[in-house]
Amino acid sequence: MATVDPAIAYVPRQRGHTLTFVRRHPTITVGVALLVCMALIAILAPWLGTSDPLALAPRLRLREPSAVNWFGTDMLGRDVYSRTLYGSRVSLIIGLSVAIFSTVFGLAIGLVSGYIRIVDAIVMRVMDGLMSIPPVLLAIALMALTRASMQNVILAITVAEIPRVSRLVRGVVLTLREQPFVEAAVATGTRLPAILIRHILPNTLAPLIVQATYICASAIITEAVLSFIGAGTPPTIPSWGNIMAEGRSLFQVKSYIIFFPAVFLSITVLAVNLLGDGLRDALDPRLARKL
Repeated sequence: MATVDPAIAYVPRQRGHTLTFVRRHPTITVGVALLVCMALIAILAPWLGTSDPLALAPRLRLREPSAVNWFGTDMLGRDVYSRTLYGSRVSLIIGLSVAIFSTVFGLAIGLVSGYIRIVDAIVMRVMDGLMSIPPVLLAIALMALTRASMQNVILAITVAEIPRVSRLVRGVVLTLREQPFVEAAVATGTRLPAILIRHILPNTLAPLIVQATYICASAIITEAVLSFIGAGTPPTIPSWGNIMAEGRSLFQVKSYIIFFPAVFLSITVLAVNLLGDGLRDALDPRLARKL
């Protein structure tokens, strides 16, 4: 009797699992595909027919999109195509950095304040005060105290997003600390750090991952807003907000200067939101059945 090589049989089985996942979670698939495309554009920007995004060429200013300048040129003769592709680096770096930092710090604050009532009474009042200020206004206020740079933009947006993460984690911890498995851990003499890390932390990861995707999208939009009003990254760094800010005075006659970076910004935010919606449905089956 002929035998089938397990390695050969594994390939169609793995392919079937992949197709099943794609059918069940199309939003995750589309979101990941778009994000991968944007990441490849950001990484491979120097090899995608671009030029120096800061190179000035006054004699080529305000050229319409053509075979030479695919997205046209701006009022200083800079290639909009090159600036748009390089601008994707700024947005993705800021979005991912803010999502990571705000998630880590918000998780730590939410775990401790949700489990220790004394800390909760103090820390959460501070978080409530920060949440009463719109994130953009808080970021503008923090940027006004520092100089324009990508690091300061990341710091300002992170500070504005931490309260939302900490409130989410705190709410989850409040429901978990009364559960029998936590009470059993306390009864057996388990130390507080071990309780938080072993028993409570794993149960907060699902909503935390979903929240991180929304924070990433929000950070990308906030960075564009800050740069658009001149309170974000310096003009020497090509970002989508800077490009649109420089082209707004010519929007009625040279709309392409704003159009192309706006399209890239919209696609990136859409991809992150699709990924977040798909992860929410995948990680919370009860909500998925209700929908």
